[in-house]
Amino acid sequence: MLTAKQRELLNFLTSYQAEFDHAPSFDEMKDAIGLKSKSGIHRLVSALEERGHIRRLANRARAIEIIDTTPSASEAQAAPVDNVIHGQFGQSTSLALPLLGQIAAGTPIEALSDNSRFLDVPASMIGTGEHFALEIVGDSMVEAGIHDGDTVVIKKTDIANHGDIVVALIDEHEATLKTLRKEDGRIGLEPANRHYQTRYFSSNAVRIQGKLAGLIRNYN
Repeated sequence: MLTAKQRELLNFLTSYQAEFDHAPSFDEMKDAIGLKSKSGIHRLVSALEERGHIRRLANRARAIEIIDTTPSASEAQAAPVDNVIHGQFGQSTSLALPLLGQIAAGTPIEALSDNSRFLDVPASMIGTGEHFALEIVGDSMVEAGIHDGDTVVIKKTDIANHGDIVVALIDEHEATLKTLRKEDGRIGLEPANRHYQTRYFSSNAVRIQGKLAGLIRNYN
């Protein structure tokens, strides 16, 4: 099921290519759907590609091929906004995920692994594979819609693509949530806050522990 922003981007890509016969730039996509950072566009494009709606062509600038613009029956209904869950939810459709502790979305902190706490999340939020939850500390991902005090749902994996928002373990003792940037011979961990800079590490200094799957926000 596509989220509202994914559907909005797919519609924009379709209309833009019909008019100009090539894909828009990431800046044009960002402006068209009202996002503040290109990292959010990277996530939406990756999601559309994973769902089979588009195909990115390697080694070509602005090369996105539209494959399928038809929504499924579930997509035709009201979609959640980028997998953000607000407030409380019922137990009958929930799953208990281990809440492993806090992770810094600003300055990295030591990785925590607290297996004594669990968090109930909507079953519809969880796909295949193993998942866990972390509490966000800091503000460096605010332009991707991830705020201090939010809880993120993470799909456990050690494989991620350029542009994914990941939990990265640095030198086996510091954990952080950042956008992954893969470059020759090094890894970049990019914040979504103009006041922070991308940090670079050798490829063997960074280990991926999971990818962002969802976000839970409570209003107290």
